[in-house]
Amino acid sequence: MNSAFTHIYGPIAILMIAAVGFAIAPLAMAWLWSKKFSPRKPGPVKNATYECGLESNDAFLRFRPEYYLYAIVFLIFDVEAIFLLPFAVAFTGLTVGASIAMLIFLLLLVEGLVWTWRKGVLIWV
Repeated sequence: MNSAFTHIYGPIAILMIAAVGFAIAPLAMAWLWSKKFSPRKPGPVKNATYECGLESNDAFLRFRPEYYLYAIVFLIFDVEAIFLLPFAVAFTGLTVGASIAMLIFLLLLVEGLVWTWRKGVLIWV
């Protein structure tokens, strides 16, 4: 009984150990690298703000949340367009149930578009 158990679940255990190893190994290597090569004491160079090759003059720059809403709406409709591609490819071979399901999907998309339009998310200020 024990032999059959290890024969069946042995490869799964090995793959689980490998998956945990692939997750933990980069974290451990980054930790070891930081302990070996990063400066241990804070200083003006270590605490300096540095982005894109330019030093920042004002770290507290106001950013409007409407830009995030616009980006999220774009991503939602971009991903939904990917879901429409298989429907467009197999349009002539679909059953009535599949066509009704896709029609409901499209109606929900249009409803979301109307909702975002009425909320004013699509107005770029």
